[in-house]
Amino acid sequence: MIGQVAGGGRTEKPMLKAGNAYHKYKVKRNCWPKVCGVAMNPAEHPHGGGNHQHIGHASTVRRDAPLGQKVGLIVARRTGRLHGQAATAAAKTDKSA
Repeated sequence: MIGQVAGGGRTEKPMLKAGNAYHKYKVKRNCWPKVCGVAMNPAEHPHGGGNHQHIGHASTVRRDAPLGQKVGLIVARRTGRLHGQAATAAAKTDKSA
């Protein structure tokens, strides 16, 4: 094979400006900028609103929740105090540390 591939190393250059990122993602889809839910208004996101940025309630959501409500920890498998084998394993690591 002779020569080099055209445009090699193009992705290694930093974007440097927000405008470059804007034009890059504008071509593809609406995925930029990514805004936190806590930074939004309560009408726009379940985590929005309040006098400072905090979720304000438990972020664990049940599996059968409607789609607009499914933000945060969706169906956390284990919350609260550990029980059984997991509790004994955690106790052993605490004693050894």
